[in-house]
Amino acid sequence: MDMGLAGKVALETGGARDVGREIGLALANEGAAVAINYRGSEKEANRLVAEIKGDGGTAEAYGADVSDYEAVCAMIDQIVNDFGQLDILVNNAGYVKPNHFVKTVPEEWHAQIDVGLYGVIHCTHAAASHLAAAGQGRIISLAGDSARGGEKGLSITAASRGGVLSLTKSLAKELGPDGITVNSISPGYVDVTSNDPLPGERHEDNVKLRCIKRNQYPDDLVGTLVYLSSADSDFVTGQNIIVDGGIAFA
Repeated sequence: MDMGLAGKVALETGGARDVGREIGLALANEGAAVAINYRGSEKEANRLVAEIKGDGGTAEAYGADVSDYEAVCAMIDQIVNDFGQLDILVNNAGYVKPNHFVKTVPEEWHAQIDVGLYGVIHCTHAAASHLAAAGQGRIISLAGDSARGGEKGLSITAASRGGVLSLTKSLAKELGPDGITVNSISPGYVDVTSNDPLPGERHEDNVKLRCIKRNQYPDDLVGTLVYLSSADSDFVTGQNIIVDGGIAFA
């Protein structure tokens, strides 16, 4: 398909592995130049860049901790310097540390919220003026569906994701006059290589809860994300799209 992303420049945080990897490949396949952000996965990020370039696409890797605002500003300035513009921001970076709430400690709270919520704030704040200059900016944030329905052991992560959903709606109102659309995607549990394996019965429970009776994989999200990145979604903003195979209402 051709979603009209040729000539666009996209920044994707947490882009080296799993869901991020599939998003980067999809954006590149649609013609966008992709800036792959990573924190600790430099080898994977460079491998992805090489794969995109090997397929005739354009990509570069940029190391930065999204919880560090100054580092984010420097990264985005470098991306704009390298590519000349920034059109699409995909906030994908996250950090999850499952634990029963009463057993958590403040260090765990800060680590998850600093990446999952402040990371989105930092990247969006640093990117907003560049996206406005592009004239048709796109901000898409991934926030797992625990924000909507809650999840045992993920209370802090769910709170962080809930903040992202609220931020998305407010920013849609603030940034719309600048030609920027702001949306989010909420996946269910995605079967990825970097997750701790769930017990077999938990996998079975997830499948049983879905209308579509199978596991969810990273490439299940890319169609929605590419659509929200494209001109076809010009009149879609402030929305959270749930992509979970039907768990949300099953």
